[in-house]
Amino acid sequence: MDHFQYQDNQLYVEDIPVKQLAQHYGTPLFIYSKATLERHWLAFETAFGDRDHLICYAVKANSNLAVLQTLARLGSGFDVVSGGEIQRALIAGADPQKIVFSGIGKTSAEIEYALQHNIACFNVESAPELARIAAVAERLGIVAPISIRVNPDVDAQTHPYISTGLKENKFGVTTSQAMQLYQSMNGSKWLNPIGVDCHIGSQLTELEPFLQTLDILLRMIDQLREQGIYIEHLDLGGGLGVPYHKEQPPHPSEFAAAVAHKMDQWQGAPVKLILEPGRAIAANAGILVTQVEFIKITEYKNFLIVDAAMNDLIRPSLYNAWQNIIPVVVSNTETSDNSSADKDKASQAHKPHTVYDIVGPVCESGDFLGKDRELGHVEPGDYFAVRSAGAYGFCMSSNYNTRNRAAELLVDKTNVHVARRRETFEDQLGLESLLP
Repeated sequence: MDHFQYQDNQLYVEDIPVKQLAQHYGTPLFIYSKATLERHWLAFETAFGDRDHLICYAVKANSNLAVLQTLARLGSGFDVVSGGEIQRALIAGADPQKIVFSGIGKTSAEIEYALQHNIACFNVESAPELARIAAVAERLGIVAPISIRVNPDVDAQTHPYISTGLKENKFGVTTSQAMQLYQSMNGSKWLNPIGVDCHIGSQLTELEPFLQTLDILLRMIDQLREQGIYIEHLDLGGGLGVPYHKEQPPHPSEFAAAVAHKMDQWQGAPVKLILEPGRAIAANAGILVTQVEFIKITEYKNFLIVDAAMNDLIRPSLYNAWQNIIPVVVSNTETSDNSSADKDKASQAHKPHTVYDIVGPVCESGDFLGKDRELGHVEPGDYFAVRSAGAYGFCMSSNYNTRNRAAELLVDKTNVHVARRRETFEDQLGLESLLP
């Protein structure tokens, strides 16, 4: 469930008509629902109940400060993959002892910044990285808390670009390599091995890959204990999918029950469980609103040319991702009540249907938001909302074709917070200079 609903044939975000926001703030426009962000984070938090756990929101999914602040106020931890994301999380009010630092290319400067700010743990992805952390820790005289990221060679059954747990992926190390790295830290003055980490991919719609991975990690913890290395936490990563189209991913409560059942059967000493959901919290908490510029009819294709483009939302172009695209205003009573299911009926609201490719103004044939979409009567100036745009939307946007990046709004009931103003041409050129 989310807080984007139809009322009187208008799409609302919480208690505000989306059209009203689009007209006032312009388009393209990202709109986030605060109530939905909170609901989705709490779904994970409450699912694990009294079990010792920490929900670390994956900042890369949506790194807007207002989004991070909303989650920090709930007590969220944060999974970060750069020094910049650490800074964002801290500015937003994160507890540094709830920050875990992932990513395969940590620089010495990023490691130093993380150590100086007393983060909870480094998720280490290679032997050279571990050596670099040790060198920086020794120079600063600060002990580095370490978790090795294990690549379990488990097929996440997702898009190859977001699969991270196979042996051909760049992430993590094999279980045997991980064991060697833990042994190398035994007795180290500057490295403290406290965790085991894994993240096998994103947009997973089945529980079995998670459970296979959990088995591997629990066996490793047993083996490490036999060697005198006592692990305090197990980080199972993120990756639980969301319903973009017809997917039916497990609810966080189903996920938690399956994980808890397996851990309860395990005979080892209790460990803290860390999870790193990102998409599952943010995706359906946001939409991208766009306006129709032109309708182009050809012998072969019908094109709806809108003002949002691949620079605003790259997922369709990069992953061939499907995201629902719905009218902001409909005139058919088919969508007159407030049920969530109506959002998915919106594109069926007008008869007869016309099939369009919904494309942007960027000079690339790969610039599209959706292909072969059946829509009712459309006029230039109409507004459409791209659903599930709260994750990997604005954070992956660019200035390609010298286009200004969109504004971001966070809506709380009837209150609108401009989480990021729309860029200007002067903003873009501010870091550049002409030759003398």
